Amino acid sequence: MMKDILTNKLKNILFKKPTKVQYILGFAVVVLLLAGIKRLAGIGDGEAQSLENSEELTAATEETFNVQCSMFNDKKHRILSVPNYKVAFPDSQSVQIVAANKWGVKPVKNREDAEARKKELVYVGESPYYHVDKLKSSIPYLVPRAAVLLQDIGQAFYDSLYMKGVPLNQLIVTSVLRTQEDVKKLQRHNGNATDNSCHLYGTTFDICYNRYHAVGREVRNDTLKWVLSEVLRDMREDQRCYIKYEVKQGCFHMTVR
Repeated sequence: MMKDILTNKLKNILFKKPTKVQYILGFAVVVLLLAGIKRLAGIGDGEAQSLENSEELTAATEETFNVQCSMFNDKKHRILSVPNYKVAFPDSQSVQIVAANKWGVKPVKNREDAEARKKELVYVGESPYYHVDKLKSSIPYLVPRAAVLLQDIGQAFYDSLYMKGVPLNQLIVTSVLRTQEDVKKLQRHNGNATDNSCHLYGTTFDICYNRYHAVGREVRNDTLKWVLSEVLRDMREDQRCYIKYEVKQGCFHMTVR
């Protein structure tokens, strides 16, 4: 009788729509109930009978908990993307440069100048949450505030992929800190490269949306782009950054706020 009551109580608590919070709370409930069961087992009619009851109840509890774990892992969140990329990410150079001037370093002249300014910058060439492309016109440094933003975006992307049941893939960072010499070279074939580029300040980086670095199984780029757009929309709405959807360059161009 006691076994049936406890099992039904667990099912009522755990078998609602499983969220991450409910999953954790369910685990806590299981632990507390097991502790109570062990205590009750010690004051029964006999040591052998108490042990038998405890083992039966523990088995029932573990079975319920395993079903809950399965439900949580199988409950995938829908991939919604954003209605329109240009509308969701409209922040132009004129908007982003204000934040770059506020949070960034003094524009870097060349690679030698960048080497001398590393006390103001953070190296972002390696991370478990994103992959840095082979850089030709920039170097992997950001101001600390922007480095934290990039790390948070990568981690949120991983979390979102997991919750949606999508195999893990890393973001690819295609451009980071640019020197004034880099910008001049880029202007020869990139119309978006301006003299006063936000990339000069170490506040800005680009994440491509048409390529990803597979950690396990590869996934369609469109699917990953939809998930990434949701993450970036949330970051922008939380006022963490400004974002421009670049069509020709195939990237999200963003500056920390």
